[in-house]
Amino acid sequence: LESCQDRLIELEKILENPNDPTRVRFLDGTDETPEIIMKKLEQLEQRLSTKEEQSLEKDLILEQVNRLIERLSTKADAGKDDTLALAKKVNDLQNKIKDITRKMMATLSELTIHQADALKLQQEKNMKDVELQQSYARMEQGEPPSEELERDWQRTNELEQKRKTERRTREERERETEHFLLPGGVITQAEPRPQAYAPSDDADIQVARPYGSHAPFKPSEPGANMRHIRKPNPKPIEI
Repeated sequence: LESCQDRLIELEKILENPNDPTRVRFLDGTDETPEIIMKKLEQLEQRLSTKEEQSLEKDLILEQVNRLIERLSTKADAGKDDTLALAKKVNDLQNKIKDITRKMMATLSELTIHQADALKLQQEKNMKDVELQQSYARMEQGEPPSEELERDWQRTNELEQKRKTERRTREERERETEHFLLPGGVITQAEPRPQAYAPSDDADIQVARPYGSHAPFKPSEPGANMRHIRKPNPKPIEI
């Protein structure tokens, strides 16, 4: 143990010896003078101060940007409702524009149709004016205004004559109906027959007496179907 401790102490002395040539390692290059070192130090201090100023400026800019961002965020949150209302209003206006455009197209189509009708009516008016002048010229010569009007006049006269004939026929039919009208309101075309007879006694007041159930028989006149009936040929009776 003591030998180990002695060896340890010896090694420590070797390590602590600064004059040992095996422990020295010289660096390449030259050592600068203190003046140059001071200049470089001043330059580094200036650069450091410049960097610090730039850092402070950037910190200030960052604070301003953060404030602007917070302000814009607040405005954006507050403007969401306005944006929604504005979008709805824009949609309503677009729908109104579409409706107005559709109505304008329909009105334009109607206007085109009316223009065509007006042109057609103008042409008809011109034709009617020409026909009117021709009618005046024919009337001055003692002729009817036009053949069509003459045909209409004849047709009107024929209709009037037809109405008169129908009225006369209807009146005659009504008179015939009144002739065949019975007291009970029943209409019949049968020939009227006597329903009573005058008594043959010498009473002062002759009152007609009804036949009752034994009225005299009165055959009707033979009709057109008698031509289909063969006349009987009676056989002689032998006694």
